Amino acid sequence: MIDESPAITRAGELLGKLRTQIARALVGQAATVDQTMIALLVAGHVLIEGVPGLGKTLLVRALAQAVSLKVARIQFTPDLMPSDITGHAVLDPETHAMRVVRGPVFTNILLADEINRAPAKTQSALLEVMQENQVSLEGETLLLPRPFMVLATQNPLDTEGTYPLPEAQLDRFLLKIDMQYPSELEEVDIVTRTTTDQTGDQLPLSQVAAVLSDRAILALQTLAARQRVDAAVVDYAVRLARATRDWPGIAIGAGSRGPIALIRAAKGAALLASRSFVTPDDVKGVALAALRHRIALSADAQLDGRKPDEVLMGILEATAAPRL
Repeated sequence: MIDESPAITRAGELLGKLRTQIARALVGQAATVDQTMIALLVAGHVLIEGVPGLGKTLLVRALAQAVSLKVARIQFTPDLMPSDITGHAVLDPETHAMRVVRGPVFTNILLADEINRAPAKTQSALLEVMQENQVSLEGETLLLPRPFMVLATQNPLDTEGTYPLPEAQLDRFLLKIDMQYPSELEEVDIVTRTTTDQTGDQLPLSQVAAVLSDRAILALQTLAARQRVDAAVVDYAVRLARATRDWPGIAIGAGSRGPIALIRAAKGAALLASRSFVTPDDVKGVALAALRHRIALSADAQLDGRKPDEVLMGILEATAAPRL
């Protein structure tokens, strides 16, 4: 059912334009694009996992260009220091006073590329940033610009020279998106676009136009926060998260941020569907992305070759959804 509220209708139109602009650069990956837009609508952070060449970086660049926001990129490496992310203090030769030099984190959209290639000490530098939207430098608390969003990427195959993300940091990501291979037709389109009248192998961004400003994004985030959520839907999200704590094959279940993430993401999904209320299907639609990084499989389940999504699908099938 489509909501008849003028604000909701207008939001749906704007988000449709945003999706169209991103599609001018990124071929396919509809689920990834929608989940990234959901996170943007509810001011959440995203971890995107996928093999090289699927367009993770291109998605971030296209999104930033389509919403006319400032974007910064940090290439995570083993020698990256926390100060390379947040900034540092230097001695001003003219005033002989310490001056704070702000790091790349002071932006609207931060691309943390291959985040698992930096050690835990450096990864933890993002914890305060992601949770509090602020940075503490030389005893001074500096607020980050709004809107602010971290889009981190990691390669699931190459484990040499990588460091697993601490559970505390994984929990800060609203969604973990598994980027899949494109379909055959989509791959044909990708090859055609990248080999026609251009040098290099990158899909062009020149066709992506800005359709949303920072003020428009903040207004959409306010609208998403006001989505109506029935008590039965909240109860459903809580039951899903609690089921992960004693489900066969799961050693560590989702904490309290699990159901919070489910409801937050479901609000974004509802707005993306031009509605002002959340349905159980909205919760189901975001459940895998909201929970897959918040659980740890048991050793037996790993030896059996089971995947987090497979186990979570079992929970979704076994947990009764409310009828509204």
